[in-house]
Amino acid sequence: MTVTKDMNLDSLKIETGETAAAQVEKDLREAIVRLELAPGTRLSEQEIATRMGVSRQPVREALIALGKSKLVEIRPNRGTVVVRISARQMMEARFVREAIEVAVARRASESFDGWTRRRIDTIIARQKAAMEAHDHNAFRREDEQFHIAIAEGAGCGLAWNAISDIKAHMDRVCNLQLRHPDSMTRLIAEHEAIIAAIDAKDVSAADAAMRCHLNGILTDLPQIEASNPDLFE
Repeated sequence: MTVTKDMNLDSLKIETGETAAAQVEKDLREAIVRLELAPGTRLSEQEIATRMGVSRQPVREALIALGKSKLVEIRPNRGTVVVRISARQMMEARFVREAIEVAVARRASESFDGWTRRRIDTIIARQKAAMEAHDHNAFRREDEQFHIAIAEGAGCGLAWNAISDIKAHMDRVCNLQLRHPDSMTRLIAEHEAIIAAIDAKDVSAADAAMRCHLNGILTDLPQIEASNPDLFE
């Protein structure tokens, strides 16, 4: 399989302030996470470069970076392929996220920025709107904004940077998880439980709520993998 026009690569543009390679990497990463570039898709440097209006060099750099993140496999003389979802890597990424984000939630329950707290209400409102619209991609974007806001409100913005690269292995599974009709309702309730614990300055409750939230994907993983065997290793 090769990159095709229906994968929304034609409209991608290089944004001011970012290197071409960084923008190409970001856009390809998002397409992989959203499963628009499905596992097994062959990626052509020339096709991507032509559609994004850049030379092949930034595309090559972007693919190397994605290879280091283990989202693509660069096969010498055979091309580059989007890797299949690895349950093992997803569980490792979840383990790292739990270690960091539980610590962040605990700190947030001790001290939290008021402006960021108000912004979280808006994020949750947008999540609910995305749920009503059955817009899985918008819902996942707001999910990420929620977690970023928790880290920033706790004064731990760098903590999110530490996990932003590896979380893509969870995000592909999350996109499959969101296809279940009840998953978005449950995830919103979990977000509300986390912020309620932070508001109450209840360190133990914040710890438990964040652990519950990040562990939910483990419960769903066997069914997700069984329903999508072609996407997994």
